[in-house]
Amino acid sequence: MPHSDSSELEPDSSHTLHPTIREEIQDLMMSSDNDTVHAPPPHIAARFSRSSNFRRKSSAPSSRRNSLSSHHSSRSSRSAHGGPYSTHVAQHLRRASIIETRKARLADRAAHAEQVRLRAAVAKAAPRGSTSTEERALAAKQARERFLAQVASNCAEEVKRAKKVAEDTREKKAAEHLKLKEDMIERLAEAERRRSLLQQSQRRPRTATLLSVEEKKITPRKPQNETEAAKIIQKAWRNSTRRSIISRFLELGLTLENVQKTSFEDVGSLLSQDKVLESTTELLKLYGLQDNDSDSSGENAATRTFLSAFLVLGHPAQVLSEEGEQEKDLIEQAKSVLLCFDTVVMNPSLSPSAAQLRSLSEAYASFQTAFTAWKDRDSSVLLETMLAQFVELDAIWQSVKGDKDGHVAEDYREGIQQNQTLLLVRLKRLAGADRAMKMIKEAVRKSRKAKGKKKPVGDVRPRAASLPSADAAAPTLTPIEASVSGIDAAASEISGRKAASLLPDNRTIMHELAINKEYRIDIKPRTDMREHAIQAVSANMRQGFESGLGDLFVVAMAETIREKLLRLVVPGKSLHTLISESLDTAMIANQVKMGAFSCQQFFTFMNSLLPKICAPVRDAEVKALANDQTEDPIDRLAKLNYLVDLLSVDHANFSLQMNAPLLIKEAIGYERRCFANIVGGQPLTRTSRWWSGAKRKTVEEVARRSSGNCSAPTNRATPDRIYMQGLADLAIGVAELQEESIPETLELDRGRITRMRGDVLRMVVVSAILLTAKNLMRRDVRSQWKEQAQRMWDLPFDETQAFIVAIESRYALPPTTKTQLSGITERILLDGRNRQVSHPVTKVLLQKIKAHVYSRLSASSADERVKAASSASQVLSSAGLPEFVVLIGATVDELQKVADVDREAHGKWYDDVAKAVNEEDISDG
Repeated sequence: MPHSDSSELEPDSSHTLHPTIREEIQDLMMSSDNDTVHAPPPHIAARFSRSSNFRRKSSAPSSRRNSLSSHHSSRSSRSAHGGPYSTHVAQHLRRASIIETRKARLADRAAHAEQVRLRAAVAKAAPRGSTSTEERALAAKQARERFLAQVASNCAEEVKRAKKVAEDTREKKAAEHLKLKEDMIERLAEAERRRSLLQQSQRRPRTATLLSVEEKKITPRKPQNETEAAKIIQKAWRNSTRRSIISRFLELGLTLENVQKTSFEDVGSLLSQDKVLESTTELLKLYGLQDNDSDSSGENAATRTFLSAFLVLGHPAQVLSEEGEQEKDLIEQAKSVLLCFDTVVMNPSLSPSAAQLRSLSEAYASFQTAFTAWKDRDSSVLLETMLAQFVELDAIWQSVKGDKDGHVAEDYREGIQQNQTLLLVRLKRLAGADRAMKMIKEAVRKSRKAKGKKKPVGDVRPRAASLPSADAAAPTLTPIEASVSGIDAAASEISGRKAASLLPDNRTIMHELAINKEYRIDIKPRTDMREHAIQAVSANMRQGFESGLGDLFVVAMAETIREKLLRLVVPGKSLHTLISESLDTAMIANQVKMGAFSCQQFFTFMNSLLPKICAPVRDAEVKALANDQTEDPIDRLAKLNYLVDLLSVDHANFSLQMNAPLLIKEAIGYERRCFANIVGGQPLTRTSRWWSGAKRKTVEEVARRSSGNCSAPTNRATPDRIYMQGLADLAIGVAELQEESIPETLELDRGRITRMRGDVLRMVVVSAILLTAKNLMRRDVRSQWKEQAQRMWDLPFDETQAFIVAIESRYALPPTTKTQLSGITERILLDGRNRQVSHPVTKVLLQKIKAHVYSRLSASSADERVKAASSASQVLSSAGLPEFVVLIGATVDELQKVADVDREAHGKWYDDVAKAVNEEDISDG
């Protein structure tokens, strides 16, 4: 029993002991709150501790330690010493240590992630500073753009400077190369000349003193066979042919000395002869300058190009229009080719050497290249000039083709067709048939479109106006009576309301209709004057109201508006009755006197009346006046009065459109009667002084050009020449037009002449600047810089840099050229501001314009006028005015119309003035 009890207790004790240790180990492993790692008991830790001195290195796989027997023995030893329990505890401790380490690492990571999450949440919840960020981004962008712009500017300056240096270097090298080439050509020519002289000299043989040698005859070697005989015959034939070709050319006498002594026309006719062309072509083929298989047209073109060298050197003034770089190069190449040519052709009996032929071929090729470049540039300028001439002739024909009664169209037709045919042939020769026709059609279309009738925008016919009949057409406008008493009444009425009306007087309207059949009253030049008058009327009304005279001003303004409105409607119609009754002056005066006049009712009535009278084009302005609710009645009255004046202008223009044919027929007679009524028997002092000055200048010009042949019709101071000279001097000038300088007969054209003088001043200043720029940049003065001229036309004369910028917009100016051009431009603009011409260029240009205008005005016959008009483009382009050919032509046409109307209307007074001036000259002489 005791044994059994003891045996029973042992298991229980072991069972009780082992769970307790196991539970402790499990609690130790699963504990996550305690961060401290407990060390095992000493006797257990001693099993795992190994001294570093006894640590063995790993063995190779083939060693005994890695074998099965070694592994088995190690297991048996472990089981023998510690058993499975000790191994199990060590493993669990090691596993617990690893798990705790990983837990600590994961806890650190979780804490870091939580901190990152909290910071992100805080940043997300905080208000965003977008404005400051956008401002910083915008500031950074602007700073970057400024930096890039500065870099681009610096780069552009560097590139410009580099281009300038490269251009200077290239020009310097080209000049040096040209100089070396010229020196080489001169040395070669000198050597060839000495060689030719030595060959031509008759030197005595050294053995000439021996009689036996002198009498000895050299017998030619006999050919051995037929081949050698054929070669000898061919050589002799070639030498004979060469000598005959050279002899035929030399018989022409075509040398540079003879060309210089002969006139340009004779040389041109000589070079165009078939004999000269054939001889020169054979000679050029002989020396290999032309192909033998080329066609006849190509041969003639190449031959004419070669013969042009004689014209270029013999008559450079007639051939070349200026002295530019291309012209100078062409002259040098012509000298070179003719020098080499004379060296080769000098002795027909001697064959030229290979070096001579090579020099001639190179010189000829260089001359062809220079001639082609010069011809291409000159042909473009010629095309523009001839197109302008063709367009000018077409404009003349368009202006005269409708005049069939005066037979003007028949006089001009033949001359215009002949000149246009010649121009068309030249244009086809230069540009080709298809291209020439296309260019002509385009230029004519643009010219006709630019000079076409300008149609008004919108419907300008007043609603209250009616189409007049033929019987009632004449008195539709302001009164135009034929009697002197009627003219007096109209003049007095107009003088009384001239300052307050936009309409010109009857005499001005008839005068403008006689000059321009499409004349319409333009309100723009009178707008400023009208605004000033409105302000003056408003000021007077305010002053009257302040002084207690407001009632009188209201009645007067109502009466003025009533009279203007009644002129716009047809008498007897409903609108005429309505205006007469509603705006009765006596009724309005009584209402004002009794204090019953209402300004609001007055404006309401006008707002309902004006849309029934005005033209559709004025609907917007009438509506704007109706919507204007200004509290000040004086301002509203002033605006109403101004609008009524606009309606009066529209009504007058419509009447002019309807009655222009009838008014034009009576324009000259009406002007003659008005002028006689104004002048009476008073002497025309200003006209006499103007005629005397024009006659003196015409006589001096005739004496200078006549050269003793005063009997010729073109060398006499006729009244027509005197009149045109005075008119040209009056209109073509730059100074301010003085009051006493214009004659009484041209008083109505004072504004026109003042405008022409302003245009001439602009033309002279702009052309002088452009001409100076072309000369400094070595460009052709005939080339058209229309874009630059248009930009300069609108610039004020006190902005020098703006003129330079206008030129730099197309052409790059070197610093030296820009500085020089700026100085000259400042001097020219100073003359423009002072309205004078002191610079040499402006003096010459003004003289050229005046001479051209006078020559076209003084042309007596239709042929002379057509000839002057067809050559206008060429003359003005050569003078440095290619950009203003059209404007000068328009000025000439306008002056011609003024002259025709003036002389027809005032011819009687001009005859009296001319007679009086001649008597004074006879008495003084």
